[in-house]
Amino acid sequence: MKKPKQVTDLFIATPGTSIARHIRLINVLILAGLLALLFGFGFSRLSYEFRWEAIWRYRNSMFNGFLMTISISLAALVTSVLLGIFFALARRSRIILLNYFSHVYIEIIRGTPLLVQILIFYYVIANAAGLNNRYVAGVVIMSIFASAYIAEIIRAGIESVGTTQRETARSIGLTKRQTYRHIIFPQVITGVLPPLAGQFASLIKDSSLLSIIAIKEFTMAAREVNANTFSTLESYIPLAIGYLMLTVPISYLMKRLERRFYYET
Repeated sequence: MKKPKQVTDLFIATPGTSIARHIRLINVLILAGLLALLFGFGFSRLSYEFRWEAIWRYRNSMFNGFLMTISISLAALVTSVLLGIFFALARRSRIILLNYFSHVYIEIIRGTPLLVQILIFYYVIANAAGLNNRYVAGVVIMSIFASAYIAEIIRAGIESVGTTQRETARSIGLTKRQTYRHIIFPQVITGVLPPLAGQFASLIKDSSLLSIIAIKEFTMAAREVNANTFSTLESYIPLAIGYLMLTVPISYLMKRLERRFYYET
């Protein structure tokens, strides 16, 4: 006999069905409605007069800062992933010098504030190296910072694969390169995508600190508008929405990739 459907099933999504997609949409709409009510109540109790016309005059400045954040973040994302893979493999290398260098690099980057790293790299290292382009320096700084965290994420994913699988690959004649390509990396991808999504989102938000070296990205543009118009909420509400427009698609894309590359162990 078919089990009767429970009322609570309306709020439980079963993957792979059209009904589940409608249920998820209903849940999202309910949550959005509750958030709208919460913020609506909060702003209704706020004795603040919004002046959006003042912000509208600076729309080009805000938009250009938004584009700058996108360009710096995209370049840093790609570079940091490449560096992260390199240092993750270097941490597992049998070459002692490479292993120790990678370990020290990761510990220093993860153990010091990004703000300090920006100041030291730009005003000390970049100045000594003759790197005067602050935008290129910003991409390099963000890449170095994020790569240390990405390296540890990838290394943990690699070490999560059991040694039995490596030994089996060796016994059937696979080289180390073939083992990583056909055995380890297909399993690692699924495991590292969720923490990578969080790291990518953090990288986009952390790019706001580049304003300290006079890079006019999104946050700095909002600060300038606020300084000129004294419209604090009108300046920072679009800032929050803009960052959500960048980070939410990353989380969605990573979830899609996680389902696409699902590897059952």
